[in-house]
Amino acid sequence: MTNETIDRSRDLSQPLDRLGPDESMKDRSDYLRGSICEGLLDRITGAVPSDDDVKLMKFHGIYQQDDRDVRDERRRQKLEPAYQFMIRVRLPGGVCSPAQWLKLDELARAHGGETLRITTRQTFQFHWVLKDSLRPIIQGLHDTLLDTVAACGDDSRGVMCTVDPQSSQFHADVAAMAKRVSDHVIPKTRAYHEIWYGDERVASSEPEEPFYGRTYMPRKFKIGFALPPSNDIDVYTQDLGFIAIGGPGGLEGFNVVIGGGMGRTDQAPETYPRLASLVGFVPVDRVIACADAVMAVQRDYGDRKDRLRARFKYTIDDKGLDWIKACIEERMGTHFDEARPFEFASNGDSYGWNSTPDGRHHRTVFIRSGRLDLKLLDAFRDIARIHRGTFRMTPNQNVIIAGVRTDDRAAIDALLAEYGLGAENVSPFRRNAISCVAFPTCGLAMAESERYLPALMENVEEILDRHGLADEPITLRMSGCPNGCSRPYIAEIGLTGRAPGKYNLYLGGGFHGERLNRMIRENINVGEILEVLDETLGRYAREREPGERFGDFTVRAGIVRAVTEGRLFNE
Repeated sequence: MTNETIDRSRDLSQPLDRLGPDESMKDRSDYLRGSICEGLLDRITGAVPSDDDVKLMKFHGIYQQDDRDVRDERRRQKLEPAYQFMIRVRLPGGVCSPAQWLKLDELARAHGGETLRITTRQTFQFHWVLKDSLRPIIQGLHDTLLDTVAACGDDSRGVMCTVDPQSSQFHADVAAMAKRVSDHVIPKTRAYHEIWYGDERVASSEPEEPFYGRTYMPRKFKIGFALPPSNDIDVYTQDLGFIAIGGPGGLEGFNVVIGGGMGRTDQAPETYPRLASLVGFVPVDRVIACADAVMAVQRDYGDRKDRLRARFKYTIDDKGLDWIKACIEERMGTHFDEARPFEFASNGDSYGWNSTPDGRHHRTVFIRSGRLDLKLLDAFRDIARIHRGTFRMTPNQNVIIAGVRTDDRAAIDALLAEYGLGAENVSPFRRNAISCVAFPTCGLAMAESERYLPALMENVEEILDRHGLADEPITLRMSGCPNGCSRPYIAEIGLTGRAPGKYNLYLGGGFHGERLNRMIRENINVGEILEVLDETLGRYAREREPGERFGDFTVRAGIVRAVTEGRLFNE
């Protein structure tokens, strides 16, 4: 049996009578079809009426939401919530052609409230989408070979890849592998084509889901490719991370890390974030087999009863890393090789113009919280009309105008200047701050994030200025709930929402994403947050050692204890 033909059939090690409610729902869904088609036809409500279908639509890249700013008022008026949907695009490695950008722009203007959002996983989200606009958007994406398959749900989510194009051919090889893995691991069910494209169902004797089976993964599964020295994808937060290793002949293979994950629940101390563990090296020709084997172990041994404990990180900690590694090697048909040396030196984006050996030029444009409002849509529409390279979404929610030809630089610079998009005006602190969407659209949000971040940055920048730290890059990640979409638990300053105006404050993460932070204050208001930061940043300005990062200082100075592994995060 070759690596490419490794057995992807499901080991039915967990009887159906031991499945939790969501697992039973997936089992009876007819491979993600449910009654979604019928729900889309219901004109009595702006929602999809079946709770099961709401969950199944996540596998199709769609979240049902409502406008929380008007929820209470509509309840008082005895109206149903102002239902709308979020649609997430599958965009492996964050790479988008100008033609695809123009289609995304067109659809956002027609159906998405004249806004697009770049996510922390390098893709786009449409918000404010009404039910009647779901099919037009998905069919419009199909016109330029884009889709939303597996952008959400209990499957392999969109595959990330380092985007900073400092080494053109090396990066191209890694990006191509990320795309190949993405295409390999998505569900194979035809439900998506039937529901959204109107294809007829075709009978077949072949298994509809040869790998996932009827119940798919226990929870979401995230894969990412990092290209040292950049850790912009935060590879240690991935369920499965591939760290590219090169040699004289180019890409040789990848160090493999497993078991990262950010989500936790405030009132459940048995939940915690975890950084991925390094288990070894695989050459290029074993990457697909490795991905299959790792996912199969989580598929068969992940907790399907308790969703709070269903992520791969808990499977590893419950079973033991050595046991999990041995299972992966058995399914892969070979042992991991010894891990190769590597080093990360940054996890941010490079601004200004950069050039690569192929004679092309690349310019990163700062996008606050990844929100493309109408002005920014106008700017990038004009750029896309003349650009002959690609656009690359960064994990820090920015856009790289990549592959620019020398004779196009002046025209692109002129457009950037016209719309006021020069990166030179962005402080180091703002460049290293990201946030999730939170209110008013996310149903999980407990506090503001994206909408509050600008005011928070202004207040913190005043503190930095007062202590002479205005030019010091410090990572800040803000999330409206503890689920951690903005990866707050690895930031030097992390904030997670508890209630409107209240947050948990975390300090001590590693600047390059290599260390978890620790909570220093719980459920405090904005004034208290600024007081703690003023005091701590003041000490940092006075007591830091040459070249010492803020997160490292808070640990060395005893302000917070270092978190050595995820299981100790809540201690």
